[in-house]
Amino acid sequence: MQNTNLYQLRFPIGEFLEPQEYPVSLINTWIKEIDELPVQLQTEAGHLNELQLNTPYRPEGWTLRQVIHHIADSHLNSFIRFKLALTEENPTIKPYFEERWANLPDYSMPVQVSFQLLVHLHARWVHLLFSLTQQDLNKTYYHPENKREFTLQYAIGLYAWHGKHHLAHIQSLKKRQGWD
Repeated sequence: MQNTNLYQLRFPIGEFLEPQEYPVSLINTWIKEIDELPVQLQTEAGHLNELQLNTPYRPEGWTLRQVIHHIADSHLNSFIRFKLALTEENPTIKPYFEERWANLPDYSMPVQVSFQLLVHLHARWVHLLFSLTQQDLNKTYYHPENKREFTLQYAIGLYAWHGKHHLAHIQSLKKRQGWD
């Protein structure tokens, strides 16, 4: 039972499942989810106090502050990966140690810094995503850690899920703690 609860805390919306097909309507839904994430994050966490922001969302998990700064770092990396895939032939991307980044000094900064970064980053990213052709969506980058190619259409879904995944971490902790 403990493992089931830990799994549910880690993956409150489940793991990302790759679809068999990528209809335009699905891709557009994902892009809209990416577009809406900065406002949703600020709505859910912008009013939290320091004690709440420094609370881990699960045992041995990141604090809400770390989660918010991680989303900004992760989505910055994704934006760069998209640009590399659009301008190079199947580039090999540079993985990074997320858990190490989460312990760097900038993760102690106010979350408003990452909220602002995400607003502007997502504005550019969404503009780029809505401009992609089907040929662009089929472009790829190679992830050496996963030892596989990612199409941009897959990556759009993955990062839409990523945002909702971490938003659910914040929402579920708030609910468990009675912070709503």
